[in-house]
Amino acid sequence: MQQENSCERLSLIPTMWSLVHAAHQGSDDAANSARQQLLELYGDAIRRYLRKLLRSPDAADEVFQEFAVRLFHGDLHGADPQRGRFRNFVKGTLFHLTADYRKRQYKWPRPLPHDGAALAAPLEDATSDRSFVESWCDELLARAWAALDEIEHKTGQPYYTVLRFRADHPEMRAPQLAEHLTTQLGRPFTAPGIRQILHRARAKFAALLLDEVVHSLANPTDEELADELAELGLLDYCRPALERHGVTA
Repeated sequence: MQQENSCERLSLIPTMWSLVHAAHQGSDDAANSARQQLLELYGDAIRRYLRKLLRSPDAADEVFQEFAVRLFHGDLHGADPQRGRFRNFVKGTLFHLTADYRKRQYKWPRPLPHDGAALAAPLEDATSDRSFVESWCDELLARAWAALDEIEHKTGQPYYTVLRFRADHPEMRAPQLAEHLTTQLGRPFTAPGIRQILHRARAKFAALLLDEVVHSLANPTDEELADELAELGLLDYCRPALERHGVTA
């Protein structure tokens, strides 16, 4: 029996491009459902990026709403896996929406800065690109953590709790972790037991994170997958899962 699909062949995992296709080619109900799923999957990453880019929650909300409106009107049909990664399409769309927002702002009288502070300048292109990648990466990590938490609730195995506690307390050794987690969870743990749980939790987390990355690509080759992980700074996280699938990077 497969465990949480972690052994499923990468080539069989559905990608977000199937949702993109359904969002613009399906029936009205199917298209609306796909658009809603896309917004739920990537909305947090988009909001996080826009707040970094525009440095204003109000401005970020306005541009995000414009993105959502265009998505639900079917205006993002230009997305095509043959043209590159889905995240690059999203980034390009946000770039144009942000540029349009700034043009509108400069057409109106601008308020005086409070207390003589200068108005926030736009981020440079390199910083903007880095911020987008960081926001995208943060969202993938958040979804992998959420999936690990769900596995814990389904199986009763404390993978999420132990790995999260270890991540928050990197200085602690296994005996200390066992002591703290015994108190926190109300069940006995030993240092060897904690090491075993951590090993399994890391393996599951790596597989879940790898799935999230694969979902955003269009049937990637091994090389394309490794390149994407490297660009996102996630290669070290996912290397164990890649090796289990026979992918070297």
